Amino acid sequence: MENSTKLGTAFDLERIQAFSGQVVNDLSAGMSGVLVQIGEELGLYRAMRKLGPTNAKILAEETGTFERYVQEWLNNQAAGGYITYNVELQTYHLPEEHALVLADGNSPFFMAPGFQVVSSLWYDKDKIVKDFKEGKGIGWHQHHHNLFFGTEAFFRSGYRANLVSEWIPDLEGIEDKLIKGGKVADIGCGHGASTILMATKYPNSTFYGFDYHAESIETAKLRAKEVGLSNIVFKVASAMDFKDFGFDLICYMDAFHDFGNPLEALQYAKNKLNENGSIMLVEPASFDELEKNFNPIGRMFYAASTTLCVPHAHSQDGGYCLGAQAGPERVRRIVEEAGYNAFKIAQRTPVNLIYEIRK
Repeated sequence: MENSTKLGTAFDLERIQAFSGQVVNDLSAGMSGVLVQIGEELGLYRAMRKLGPTNAKILAEETGTFERYVQEWLNNQAAGGYITYNVELQTYHLPEEHALVLADGNSPFFMAPGFQVVSSLWYDKDKIVKDFKEGKGIGWHQHHHNLFFGTEAFFRSGYRANLVSEWIPDLEGIEDKLIKGGKVADIGCGHGASTILMATKYPNSTFYGFDYHAESIETAKLRAKEVGLSNIVFKVASAMDFKDFGFDLICYMDAFHDFGNPLEALQYAKNKLNENGSIMLVEPASFDELEKNFNPIGRMFYAASTTLCVPHAHSQDGGYCLGAQAGPERVRRIVEEAGYNAFKIAQRTPVNLIYEIRK
């Protein structure tokens, strides 16, 4: 169906209506995201998992919340398909499959903290707008604290599902070294989620977590203390000034593309790596062909890249600004220029690419 505007330009009314529906869906998801975060923080999902089919009165009593608000929250969650509604019994239920995503912090599928990351972007919106105009960059440390805690919890789920069970065993000879007693550096470790998982799995090895953000390192130390690990050392250091050496494995967990000069970082790491050691880059899933990244995962990572990754890289010296969807070929070129002889994609998951680099 064609129509025309007052200016005489033809347009497709059905296409407008379809796109309007897409925007309405995005608005609905965006407005509902804060309710997911509220549900996670107030324990509403955890309580629903415990209670089974329930209603607003029972859920409010269980969680110490106001019933009338809980009723609206339940209706929103049912409208979005996050929970189910039984018309005859007028009860709401959180299916176990959904609970693994929304209510279980130990589940490898846990995604609720992702909305905490989203909230940090809204807190920093004015700062990002200003940077769009000035182009000075925004360092990781300059963002709202919700980003740090949301990133920790969100990425930990993926690491728990894959890091020590799939990714490290796929590296050439590395797991045997770590079982016997090796030395590992986790660069850009943040709150130490990945470092702690590795140190727990390989108690005979020693792990060093480095991050330039002092507040994150303090939190990482607390996390290690909470689980009673003594084979971890957390230090404030960047990718190009950590002093320790002799590592069997150097990891960059979703951090490499954030560096202002990833080439210099790899060159620096080369002198810190044992002769038969490996570097593991865990990067967001992406393709070299731009159009292949135009999907829901790519959309999410381009949003993160626009607001977090490129601004952070631009705040540092180097000017690479790889972004979260750099693609394997761009990474390969940097690896080869840094003087390494071996580069391969060890694994690809729906959300991650795992590269292995060797001298």
